[in-house]
Amino acid sequence: MQGTVDGFSYGLVTPLVAYLMACLGGALGLRCTTRSMLVTRSWRPGWLALGSAAIGSGIWTMHFIAMMGFSVQETPVRYDKLTTFASLGVAIVMVGIGIFIVGYKGASGTALFTGGTITGLGIASMHYLGMAGMRLNGKLEYNTFTVSASVVIAVVAAIAALWAAGQVRGFMWSVGASLVMGLAVSGMHYTGMAALNVHLHSATSTPSGDSPATLLAPLMVGPLAFLLLAGVVVMFDPLMVMGKPDWSPAEQKPGIPAHTVRHTGRRSVPGQRRSSRRPGSRTPQNW
Repeated sequence: MQGTVDGFSYGLVTPLVAYLMACLGGALGLRCTTRSMLVTRSWRPGWLALGSAAIGSGIWTMHFIAMMGFSVQETPVRYDKLTTFASLGVAIVMVGIGIFIVGYKGASGTALFTGGTITGLGIASMHYLGMAGMRLNGKLEYNTFTVSASVVIAVVAAIAALWAAGQVRGFMWSVGASLVMGLAVSGMHYTGMAALNVHLHSATSTPSGDSPATLLAPLMVGPLAFLLLAGVVVMFDPLMVMGKPDWSPAEQKPGIPAHTVRHTGRRSVPGQRRSSRRPGSRTPQNW
């Protein structure tokens, strides 16, 4: 017997809130990835780790907010807490691997493809592992073609988002990328849900696990933390907003990557000589 699946029990409320959470996590994560490319290597792992946690947590939060609107009319739906939170760990780790590859190798060529593919697979793995944590009086069945389409959407979205983060442009550039990433992640989620069929068991029983309402409280902690963190970062780190280093291209030595240039907080003025310059040394504009 096939179950009657409803993915929009609360109308458009859960899809819209889920989309906003995906955008919020994506915006913060991509901005941290961009920021990592503007600092020395000693600071880079911290920014990349923060970006990985933000994107992974945002995707995970998006998924389970969307699942708040999921129901099967013939049976209650419960969730296994261990599997549910394991999906969060998978998301952060796999997204982190992809982001670290792009952060250290650059957002182009093989590094971008490899990092974006791993990140996309991390998004898809989080989704289907989270679905595996569902407990109901039935069996979940998936359409192979639609599942494959959802994975392709996740990979393409991740590659596009990481490419945008690697362009080292202004804040609005990353906002646009996060909106696209949020749309793609939501699209991946609902494409994956469209592949789902529930085959009910003949015997009626109450599944074990926590109800969706029980998971709501911990899910709300993540978005609130993101909002606070985003506000603090933007307030105390103007470079996060501007998306440009405090050196100009003319101040960079040939052959030295931009991210290895030390940030002094001072800009060189053409024609101006520094009193502390040693005899025979070159001014930045002549490098």
